[in-house]
Amino acid sequence: MICRKAVVLGLLLGLGFSVLGAADRPNIVLILADDLGYSDLGCYGGEIRTPNLDTLAEGGLKFARFYNAGRCCPTRASLLTGLTPHQAGVGHMTYDAGEPGYRGELNPDTATMAEVLKSAGYRTGMFGKWHLTPNTKPEDDRSQWPMSRGFDRFYGTLPGYGSLWNPVGLYDDDGPIKADEKFFYTDTITDKAIEFVDQASDDPYFIYLAFTAPHYPLHARPETIQKYDGVYEKGWDLLREERFARLKGLGLMPASAVLPPRDEGSLPWADDPNQKWQAQRMQTFAAMVDEMDQAIGRLLEVIDENTLVVFLSDNGGSPEGHLNNTIERMEKEWVSSLIPATTREGEPMIAGDIPGIDLGPENTFGSYGLRWASLSNTPFRRHKAWMHEGGICTPCIVSWPGKIEAGGLTTETGHIIDLMPTFIEVAGAEVPDQTVPLQGESLLGALRGGSLERESIAWEHEGNRAIRQGRWKLVSEFPGTWTYFYSYEKAGAWELYDLEVDPTEMNDLAAEYSDQVASMTRLYQQWAKESLVVDWEQLEGRKE
Repeated sequence: MICRKAVVLGLLLGLGFSVLGAADRPNIVLILADDLGYSDLGCYGGEIRTPNLDTLAEGGLKFARFYNAGRCCPTRASLLTGLTPHQAGVGHMTYDAGEPGYRGELNPDTATMAEVLKSAGYRTGMFGKWHLTPNTKPEDDRSQWPMSRGFDRFYGTLPGYGSLWNPVGLYDDDGPIKADEKFFYTDTITDKAIEFVDQASDDPYFIYLAFTAPHYPLHARPETIQKYDGVYEKGWDLLREERFARLKGLGLMPASAVLPPRDEGSLPWADDPNQKWQAQRMQTFAAMVDEMDQAIGRLLEVIDENTLVVFLSDNGGSPEGHLNNTIERMEKEWVSSLIPATTREGEPMIAGDIPGIDLGPENTFGSYGLRWASLSNTPFRRHKAWMHEGGICTPCIVSWPGKIEAGGLTTETGHIIDLMPTFIEVAGAEVPDQTVPLQGESLLGALRGGSLERESIAWEHEGNRAIRQGRWKLVSEFPGTWTYFYSYEKAGAWELYDLEVDPTEMNDLAAEYSDQVASMTRLYQQWAKESLVVDWEQLEGRKE
């Protein structure tokens, strides 16, 4: 293994602007939503009002198929390094399981995109959720905090989630701070990003804006929630059908696609005894997305034309949260420590999903649940943490005025590991010389109408596995975090889908194409070995 300092020093000494002249290098803005489903945005078929992101898509390009790593911190690790999550050191969550691919923080022998771009002359700022260091690690060990990994400026939170009104683990650069009476996470981190843009400098900048919206707890302003009065009283069944029809109309789904039946962990809308309360939960989720869109609009107003903007989500909509009127995983002290005991004014918290208690205010701490997550993930099956399309397929918008044709839609298969080489190319930087080479390829050709050539893409999280090779996808599921939803009678069995005609994974062809299954299984096993994947059953005993 090589020293990260040596990698960065090599970059400092060896960088050149081979692709673009120094004056032509774009600013780069990477925007990451948290637990946003594939079809939540208006430009991806949703009923949520997202005019700013819709306009960004109209002026740029949408990916019909772009992939993440299926969970918050694995995606962030992979995104920032251009490696698989396991190669980056975060194969599961932010705890050390004693294996190289599961250390719970970034591998120190890898370079982040912030380090690479900073070495190429970029100012670098990170605003929002980090989630790449253990909550239990001593605070004086900041080796894997944002400002130790290439960011000149950091304002945000270290933990994986928390209150939007009064979050735990809030930092300004490396100094801990408390939220004041004006603080609202979505707006405040955007304000800090805008301040960063406004700082006078001739150098290009790289901004990583990582929202916690719309991850639970569901917090939003009452006037935004009221915008969606009545919208969700139709229920998840009808709204899924409406979204699916719009997806086809937008060209994001082929005519051959079939909407999967209601998730087996759900129930018919007509049978839910708390419809008014359920509708309000989704209203609050929609308001979070709406407010994120408003914040993004304010940032887009201040950036100049020569700016490459990428927007995507870290995973699909989440079924987790506060189930059966309780906080999940409350036996973990560090989890309960992320929930404030009171509001900033001393009012007691009402934590959990409790019928009759509306979400949104600071004194609540609730989620929208699996049933609405299935709406978010329309038209796909499963959710966050699964390797079916509902867990890993993200809306992705890319804009670069004058360099990317407006109003484009590509069916090329992109992945978060492609963003690092893309940014390196447009910045005129060099690929870092490190032990593990970058795993993706630049998207620049695809953004200009070309194609991407790759043998395959693979995933693993909590024993859920998948590999995609061209039109074929091999996938299996395993009893992981949320075992209470499913029986897992076929746990571990490979399913095979032809995504060109069956993008919603409805027609399992494994029995019919056994040779294809065998070939792709070998390819997956090779990838897993190279990516430091450990058998989940062996690793489970070392969980927190």
